[in-house]
Amino acid sequence: MLRDGFGRRISYLRLSVTDRCDLRCGYCMPEKMQFLPRREVLSLEELYHLSLGFIARGITKIRLTGGEPLVRRDMPDLLRALGRLLGAHGGQGRLDELTLTTNGTQLAGFAGQIADAGVKRINVSLDTRDPALFARLTRRDRLADVLTGIAAAKAAGLRVKINTVALKGLNEDEIPELIRWAHGEGHDLTLIEVMPLGEVDEDRVDHFLPLTAVRQRLEEIFTLQENGHSSGGPARYLTVAQTGGQLGLISPLTNNFCASCNRIRVTATGQLYPCLGGGERVDLRAALRSDAPDANLALALDEAMRIKPERHHFDISARGAAPAQPRHMSVTGG
Repeated sequence: MLRDGFGRRISYLRLSVTDRCDLRCGYCMPEKMQFLPRREVLSLEELYHLSLGFIARGITKIRLTGGEPLVRRDMPDLLRALGRLLGAHGGQGRLDELTLTTNGTQLAGFAGQIADAGVKRINVSLDTRDPALFARLTRRDRLADVLTGIAAAKAAGLRVKINTVALKGLNEDEIPELIRWAHGEGHDLTLIEVMPLGEVDEDRVDHFLPLTAVRQRLEEIFTLQENGHSSGGPARYLTVAQTGGQLGLISPLTNNFCASCNRIRVTATGQLYPCLGGGERVDLRAALRSDAPDANLALALDEAMRIKPERHHFDISARGAAPAQPRHMSVTGG
């Protein structure tokens, strides 16, 4: 089993299949983003081989990410291949859950295939339902596509969780209505603090909105009740009494969640980052392309557990400060 130097059992892999995205969210990447050459990205077969290696070491949940994973043409093939591993192994080495995070722009065309692969729930990133603000935040006029995709996912039987980055001066006044809308549609919603990863075209300090302040404001509108639910990730969950729906809070800056970290991230080029906010990494692509891929992959995973830090050190307090890490979220895997 994968266990780091602080005794934390690692059971959750966030596997990026591409760094490319068809949106350009200002807090995530610059407008003129330089994407990786396709030859550097792991092949479908390598992604699958990598997944088998992780499952053999006790990974029970895999989330496919990007960039935007659905812009990769062979994504349905990977979904089907990994879907066949769900429940296929008894006891140790069993894959319990396969999930996906998407921006929703391509979702209408893939919802049925995602459900058929055995995926039960997905996360959809959506920061606003206002068309003008959506176009401003993402630099693309694609809100209608996203909303159509969410509806298609619901119709296909997928449970949808909306992920919303809280942004001061932009969507903060819309958050209560977003909660009402999501819960009214049967979707959970999770609020996320903006993270200082990669250089962008604006200063993140201008729009950083701590979730401590958001929760205080929401408690003036709603009755929020701690419910103890866990989805295997970093979110803390509340029940909104007025809607009956669930509200998650992911606060990497104001309420560090590292003590219970069970996750590792692998980029589309096979770089394993034991910590989202750290620079430590292990090259799994080199292991996969070596003469002894299985043995070298096992050694690489051991090394990743050795170097996984106790916690990240995010900070958004000083104007003009450099990001915590130079790589963008879309490169690491969102």
